[in-house]
Amino acid sequence: MSPANKFVAETTFYVRYAETDAMGVIHHASYIVYFEEGRSSYARQRGSDYAKFEQSGHYLAVSEVNARYGKSASYGQQITVRCWIDEMKSRGLTFAYEIVAAQTQEVLVTGYSKHICITHDGQVARLPDEWRAWANT
Repeated sequence: MSPANKFVAETTFYVRYAETDAMGVIHHASYIVYFEEGRSSYARQRGSDYAKFEQSGHYLAVSEVNARYGKSASYGQQITVRCWIDEMKSRGLTFAYEIVAAQTQEVLVTGYSKHICITHDGQVARLPDEWRAWANT
C-alpha cells in the first residue's frame, strides 16, 4: 500500500502487445520495466530526470529488485504505476512500487528496487543533494 506521508509519483498507460505473453497476459519481466518507468516518472515529477542525473556524472546501479505478483493484467488494459522513495542513504536509495489496475485500483504487483550511486568510472559516490532532499518531502 502506498505511504500516506511520502511523495508518490503516478503514471498511467495501456499495456502494449509486446509486453504480453502468448495468452495476452503481461509477461512477468515487463513489470521490472514498469518499475523503471515509475522511477523515471518520479524524477520528472520532482523536477529532475534521469538523463540530467547521468549528465551530472552519475549512474544509479541496480543492486536488488523484488516483485510480488498478485493478479495479472492483460493487453489493452490501463495500469497505474505508483513509485516512492522508501529509504534514502548517502550513497544509495530504495524505490518502492505498487502497480494497480487503473479502473478498479486493484493491486496487481508490489515491489522495490535498491540502487547504488556511482560515477561514470564506476566509483561509489554520494547522491546529489537535490535527490537526497526528496527523502524528507
